[in-house]
Amino acid sequence: MDGFNNIEALYKRLTPALKSKKKELNRLGYTSISEFDIWSCLKDTKWIKSINLTLADMVNDIMTITEEELAKYKTEKVKTQK
Repeated sequence: MDGFNNIEALYKRLTPALKSKKKELNRLGYTSISEFDIWSCLKDTKWIKSINLTLADMVNDIMTITEEELAKYKTEKVKTQK
């Protein structure tokens, strides 16, 4: 992952993209989706299966994830927590 030693450093590096995506979602009316939701969804569903993932790939994933993917992830997460 482009030389990041820990997950916190990677999250901080991706924060501008996460904020940008959250802002876009807010404009579309999806106010209940947080930056952490976007991060968790991609980390748990896409990035965990990836090999040789670059920072550019991760930013692209953040910017192209759909509202539907995020809503489905949040719904499934709530179901598993019950």
